[in-house]
Amino acid sequence: MSSRISIARPQSNNYNSDPHGLSNSRSAASSGYRAANPDDPLERLQAFAKQVEDYVEIYSQPLKPHLPAIGRFLIVVTFLEDALRILTQWGDQLWYLQQHRKFPWGLSHLFLLINVVVMLGASSTIILKRYTEYAVAGLLAVVVIQGFGYGLIFDLNFFLRNLSVIGGLFMVFSDSMVTRKKLFAGLPSMSETDRRKYFLLTGRVLLIFLFLGFIIQGEWSIVRVFVSIIGLAACVMVAVGFKAKWSATFLVIVLSIFNVFANNWWSVHSKHPQRDFLKYDFFQTLSIVGGLILLVNMGPGGLSVDEKKKTY
Repeated sequence: MSSRISIARPQSNNYNSDPHGLSNSRSAASSGYRAANPDDPLERLQAFAKQVEDYVEIYSQPLKPHLPAIGRFLIVVTFLEDALRILTQWGDQLWYLQQHRKFPWGLSHLFLLINVVVMLGASSTIILKRYTEYAVAGLLAVVVIQGFGYGLIFDLNFFLRNLSVIGGLFMVFSDSMVTRKKLFAGLPSMSETDRRKYFLLTGRVLLIFLFLGFIIQGEWSIVRVFVSIIGLAACVMVAVGFKAKWSATFLVIVLSIFNVFANNWWSVHSKHPQRDFLKYDFFQTLSIVGGLILLVNMGPGGLSVDEKKKTY
């Protein structure tokens, strides 16, 4: 009403529509917008991050349809390699279990056979995207029983790496929930969307433990300190879901480069005992890279800063 009354008033040369000088000082604040300040470091960083996100989005377009398949394959590649290693080193595996772990004859054979069958079968079904929930459960069981069976459950490096592998398996399960129908229709339960949010959150948090293991182990250098600081920041961003696609892409690049130079098992003599350890670390790191690729493809999910920013 006040705007219509003011229009009806006769105008004079001395009339001032804003006698108190409030329009300039409050118009921007009342509208909710303000002019960008090009000299503000935070705004420059935000602009740079947005530009990087745009470039990642543009240049990843040709790969985008294939990212889920690449991610799933990389996640299970460590289980495929492990099954192949058991088959090719069957005698050595039996000797270790019987002599060092005190497995009785027969039980050691059964232990290895179950591991091989489950790893090959579950990995194949995950690649084919069939019966994913059962395949993920089988591989989770393999991770646990191998930790106890080989006596590595209290080894910090093994523990952190396998937490990350478990995170990758959670990402596979989350990916399968996009199209998976409800198993028990009609029963009161948590919705598929809500369950997927929690699985994505758990997978994001667990994926970063490999990089934490990299930070606390190994010899320190200036380059290592720099990479550790930047990588740790990216890990935190992945965990809380802030710029998750950008930070996950960064970790994929860093871990891939680190994996090639630090775990170059192909350059070690086939008889050298260190070769198997490097090979194991190499394929486990590939599995975690696969989990991060699925994160880049799916996004961080509902329980993330990125998703909350869309709401508020």
